[in-house]
Amino acid sequence: MTKTLADTLAARETIYVNCGHPMCCKSSKLDIQALIDRLGADHGSMHEDLVGLFGCSKCKSAGRDRKPVFFTVIPDYEGKQGQRNRDWKPTFDPTA
Repeated sequence: MTKTLADTLAARETIYVNCGHPMCCKSSKLDIQALIDRLGADHGSMHEDLVGLFGCSKCKSAGRDRKPVFFTVIPDYEGKQGQRNRDWKPTFDPTA
Protein backbone atom coordinates (compact mmCIF):
# COMPACT_ATOMS: atom_id res chain seq x y z
CA MET A 1 0.00 0.00 0.00
CA THR A 2 1.38 3.37 -1.02
CA LYS A 3 1.26 6.27 1.37
CA THR A 4 -0.76 9.11 -0.12
CA LEU A 5 -0.78 12.87 0.31
CA ALA A 6 -4.09 12.47 2.17
CA ASP A 7 -2.38 10.07 4.60
CA THR A 8 0.43 12.57 5.14
CA LEU A 9 -2.00 15.40 5.80
CA ALA A 10 -4.10 13.27 8.16
CA ALA A 11 -0.97 12.28 10.10
CA ARG A 12 -0.07 15.99 10.38
CA GLU A 13 3.41 15.25 9.03
CA THR A 14 5.63 17.99 7.62
CA ILE A 15 7.66 17.38 4.46
CA TYR A 16 10.68 19.41 3.40
CA VAL A 17 12.20 19.20 -0.08
CA ASN A 18 15.98 19.60 0.01
CA CYS A 19 18.41 20.40 -2.80
CA GLY A 20 21.06 17.72 -3.26
CA HIS A 21 23.74 20.09 -4.63
CA PRO A 22 26.63 20.48 -2.15
CA MET A 23 26.98 24.20 -2.97
CA CYS A 24 23.33 24.87 -2.16
CA CYS A 25 21.48 22.57 0.23
CA LYS A 26 18.36 24.79 0.08
CA SER A 27 15.38 23.41 1.99
CA SER A 28 11.71 24.34 1.58
CA LYS A 29 8.66 23.25 3.53
CA LEU A 30 5.97 21.75 1.30
CA ASP A 31 2.35 22.82 1.50
CA ILE A 32 0.64 19.41 1.59
CA GLN A 33 -2.84 20.85 1.03
CA ALA A 34 -1.63 22.74 -2.05
CA LEU A 35 -0.12 19.50 -3.40
CA ILE A 36 -3.44 17.72 -2.81
CA ASP A 37 -5.27 20.52 -4.64
CA ARG A 38 -2.87 20.19 -7.58
CA LEU A 39 -2.22 16.44 -7.71
CA GLY A 40 -5.16 14.85 -5.90
CA ALA A 41 -5.50 13.29 -2.47
CA ASP A 42 -4.63 9.81 -3.79
CA HIS A 43 -1.25 10.90 -5.20
CA GLY A 44 1.64 9.15 -3.49
CA SER A 45 3.71 11.02 -0.92
CA MET A 46 6.82 8.84 -1.02
CA HIS A 47 10.14 9.90 -2.54
CA GLU A 48 9.57 8.17 -5.88
CA ASP A 49 6.13 9.82 -6.17
CA LEU A 50 7.40 13.36 -5.62
CA VAL A 51 11.02 13.53 -6.80
CA GLY A 52 10.21 14.29 -10.44
CA LEU A 53 8.03 17.25 -9.48
CA PHE A 54 10.74 19.35 -7.84
CA GLY A 55 13.96 21.08 -8.83
CA CYS A 56 15.99 23.75 -7.10
CA SER A 57 15.20 27.25 -8.38
CA LYS A 58 18.27 28.66 -6.60
CA CYS A 59 20.62 26.27 -8.44
CA LYS A 60 18.81 26.86 -11.74
CA SER A 61 19.26 30.63 -11.47
CA ALA A 62 22.93 30.14 -10.50
CA GLY A 63 23.48 27.93 -13.57
CA ARG A 64 24.46 24.88 -11.53
CA ASP A 65 23.98 21.31 -12.70
CA ARG A 66 20.66 19.90 -11.62
CA LYS A 67 21.11 17.49 -8.74
CA PRO A 68 18.40 15.23 -7.38
CA VAL A 69 16.30 16.53 -4.51
CA PHE A 70 15.54 14.55 -1.40
CA PHE A 71 12.84 14.78 1.21
CA THR A 72 12.73 15.01 4.99
CA VAL A 73 9.54 13.95 6.77
CA ILE A 74 8.93 15.29 10.26
CA PRO A 75 6.29 13.37 12.25
CA ASP A 76 3.74 15.16 14.42
CA TYR A 77 5.71 14.67 17.62
CA GLU A 78 3.44 16.95 19.64
CA GLY A 79 0.33 14.96 18.72
CA LYS A 80 2.04 11.61 19.34
CA GLN A 81 3.36 12.81 22.69
CA GLY A 82 -0.10 14.05 23.68
CA GLN A 83 -1.67 10.67 22.88
CA ARG A 84 1.07 8.86 24.78
CA ASN A 85 0.74 11.04 27.88
CA ARG A 86 -3.05 11.40 27.93
CA ASP A 87 -3.62 8.55 30.41
CA TRP A 88 -0.27 8.77 32.18
CA LYS A 89 -0.40 8.82 35.95
CA PRO A 90 2.61 9.18 38.24
CA THR A 91 3.70 5.96 39.92
CA PHE A 92 5.46 7.59 42.83
CA ASP A 93 4.08 8.88 46.12
CA PRO A 94 4.41 12.69 46.06
CA THR A 95 3.90 12.86 49.86
CA ALA A 96 6.95 10.75 50.64
